[in-house]
Amino acid sequence: MTTPPPNTRAYALHTSRGDFAAVDSPAAPGVEQRGVALLLPGFTGSKEDFNLLHEPLAARGYRTVAVDGRGQYESDGPESDESAYAQAELARDVLAQAAVVGTPLHLLGHSLGGQIARAAVLIDHSPFLSLTLVASGPAQISDSQQQRVKLLRDALGVMDMPEVWEAILAMGPPEEVGGPARGIGDMAQLRRRWLGHKPAQLHATGRQLCTEPDRVAELAAVPVPFHVLSGAKDDTWPLPVLDDMAVRLGARRTVIAGAEHSPNADQPLPTAHALADFWDSVHEEDDHEDRG
Repeated sequence: MTTPPPNTRAYALHTSRGDFAAVDSPAAPGVEQRGVALLLPGFTGSKEDFNLLHEPLAARGYRTVAVDGRGQYESDGPESDESAYAQAELARDVLAQAAVVGTPLHLLGHSLGGQIARAAVLIDHSPFLSLTLVASGPAQISDSQQQRVKLLRDALGVMDMPEVWEAILAMGPPEEVGGPARGIGDMAQLRRRWLGHKPAQLHATGRQLCTEPDRVAELAAVPVPFHVLSGAKDDTWPLPVLDDMAVRLGARRTVIAGAEHSPNADQPLPTAHALADFWDSVHEEDDHEDRG
């Protein structure tokens, strides 16, 4: 297992739907816990994508639990059965994870993780205090990113995982494969993460990214506060698309300067502050309603 960040604990989260690799960061010593957040990574990503958020969120009083989804990195899953990675199955995994972490909690999903989080909320919103979509749009990814995903899926059909990794490096890594600056580690660690993914998971979730329907109207009817956060540049879902989605959801909208598709890694401190500010506002609204 990858060495977790300081003051965090890495373990297997035992749920009714199997075990999921997790990194769990408590609120900082001497700081009263304000809440708990479950963090879901994106396509080809992992729980390590949130490594740089744990400490600043702990300082604000938030326990954060980042998980590898089924078939991602250190969470097991079928090698070739794509039906195990249907979006509804992954969403039910999230509900099972939330039940073990402890509810109610804040749910956050990055990119693909945002669409899985959305699906979970649409199945059952009761475990969640809020939903934050980080660089995660209303429907399918942009045409240019669909072409990148198609290349990746085609390569997986004729090469093994080590060969595909070499091909990825040769053409420039996709956004979410990441890099050493993202708080994950060096290239050897990135390669180990890639090799941990199940090919069926990449096939199935890559297809989902390219075919996801617009479910914003359905989501907007759910009585949960929403937050749409992104970098100042995003080729996967252009900013006007994210802006429009936020309006349709009645969501808080945050744009992180100096960040692109992974603000959680590109600019972790302002991202953490924006997340904690939103979560604080949710708790303050709940306190106001309780007093009212």
